Amino acid sequence: MNLGEAIKTCRKLRGLTQSKLAELSGVSVSHLCLIEKNKRAPSIAMVESISKALKTPLSVLVFIAAEKEEIPEMKEDQLDSLSTGILELMDGTRKQQSPF
Repeated sequence: MNLGEAIKTCRKLRGLTQSKLAELSGVSVSHLCLIEKNKRAPSIAMVESISKALKTPLSVLVFIAAEKEEIPEMKEDQLDSLSTGILELMDGTRKQQSPF
C-alpha cells in the first residue's frame, strides 16, 4: 500500500500545500512530509484526520493507495483506470456517467 503517495496526490489535487494540510489535519508538517514519503506509518486516527482535511472519504484514500499485489483479482490497468477515474471525479474534470 502506498498511502503516502495517495495522500500527496489528493493533497495536490485539492491545491493544498503540506503546511496547509498539516494545519487542517492537526499533523505537524515534518510528520506529514515523512508520511508522504512513506517513511512513517500514520495511525488510523491520523489518516482519518488527513482524509477529512482532504475532503476525501477514507475508503477512497485507501483504494487509491492500493497496489496491484493487494488486489490480485484485478488487472493492473483496471486498478489504474479506477484510481484515475476516482481522482478525476474528485477534481471535477470527469463528468459522472449515468449507470443507465
